[in-house]
Amino acid sequence: MTGRTFPVSWWELHRDAKALAWRLMDKSDRTGPFKGVIAVARGGMVPATIVARELELRLVDTLCIASYDDRAKGEIQVLKSIDGDGTGWVIVDDLVDTGATARAVRELLPKAHFATVYAKPEGRPTVDTFVTEVSQDTWILFPWDSEMQEVPPIARSR
Repeated sequence: MTGRTFPVSWWELHRDAKALAWRLMDKSDRTGPFKGVIAVARGGMVPATIVARELELRLVDTLCIASYDDRAKGEIQVLKSIDGDGTGWVIVDDLVDTGATARAVRELLPKAHFATVYAKPEGRPTVDTFVTEVSQDTWILFPWDSEMQEVPPIARSR
């Protein structure tokens, strides 16, 4: 994969997930309150926890899907599903990239509200709510995938 790497700190992720909760609170008022949060594991677990806390939702479940091995996209595998059609639930993931995982999630839970913290252009139409759009060629480096280390200035990477 070519393109940019966009590191996100724990603080930035918390801020952006809280912004997602604000947007979801507005949606919840119009459609009735959400009864719970479904985190798309693993990336959606941290943002889902923040959203659940901010919306005072105590029902939290996981939908476990594997679609990446490091930075390589693979076959979508549903490792753990959820019963029902998603009515009353909000699904939270960290990112929608190409939309392949989101389409699989939508197939499983078509009536849930799908929200992500970050969205890329190809995947954006597959989610109902998101906070920040990044370019398709950007790799978001989440805090759970990185360690602090010295890096050279951007100009040296040319």
